Amino acid sequence: MIALEFLQLKYFQAVARLEHITQAAKELNVSQPSLSNSIQRLEKKLGVPLFERQGRQVKLNAFGRTYLRRVERAFLELEEGERELTDMAGLERGVVSVSVTLPYVLPTMLKDFLTHHPHVRIIQRQLGSVLDMKTELENADIDFCICTTPITGPDIEWLTLAEEELCLTVPKGHRFASRESIALSEAADEPFITLSSVSNFREITDGFCRRAGFEPHIAFELEEVSSIQTLVEMGLGITFTLPLSLGKRASHPDTVQVKISDPVCQRTFGIAWNKKHYLSGAAIHFREFVIDFFSKPINPSS
Repeated sequence: MIALEFLQLKYFQAVARLEHITQAAKELNVSQPSLSNSIQRLEKKLGVPLFERQGRQVKLNAFGRTYLRRVERAFLELEEGERELTDMAGLERGVVSVSVTLPYVLPTMLKDFLTHHPHVRIIQRQLGSVLDMKTELENADIDFCICTTPITGPDIEWLTLAEEELCLTVPKGHRFASRESIALSEAADEPFITLSSVSNFREITDGFCRRAGFEPHIAFELEEVSSIQTLVEMGLGITFTLPLSLGKRASHPDTVQVKISDPVCQRTFGIAWNKKHYLSGAAIHFREFVIDFFSKPINPSS
């Protein structure tokens, strides 16, 4: 009886996702009549239809959408239980999933962590916007986000790790290279090399330019921070950077970091997690390590 009810829910979930009885039956490796009968028995038990039917094509109705949310939450709880039991069997052999928006400091951070916890597996997710990161945390798809924009929500905890001011990275022979600091308005006519317009960091830096009284002239728009730094090193433009996020590349011989005196362009580094999401022993160790890592000066040559 219990096994049958569990299968009914798995069948319902598959049909709801594919919206097609035959395709769902093929994926589940059951016959189409058996799957149809299972769904009908589930609807009879609940006392309401869950789908609008057009032949073998089906579509969730209002009852179905409401029930699906509950079913997915129940399966999530079961998955969390499996993770907890696995963790209890071996705290040092867990998996930690994390999204990090500090690309150059990440290798040093992970190297130090894995030196002390060599059997822990780290999964890094590449997420674009703050909304993407928040959604992944809320859905328990990742354990942590380490980023430059606070992530907030009813179930999300945010802890500030460090604060740092943005600077301009310019080529070695640039007219700003000999300056200790500049007002951002002085860069109004400079070619900027930036992340894509959909990135949160780009939105922030464009906002700083507007506060300084100009729209940035975008010479190159790229997806990878490493490619941006390479083009600056080649003398093709300037870019906004956070020295902490650059790691050893902050001391590259072909570039210079120039402070911005006006306006103050400050960003906060922090770590976020879902307080309702079960964290393995490995994940808890990782969070403690990250907090300690950012509490110390980061050696740019490491």
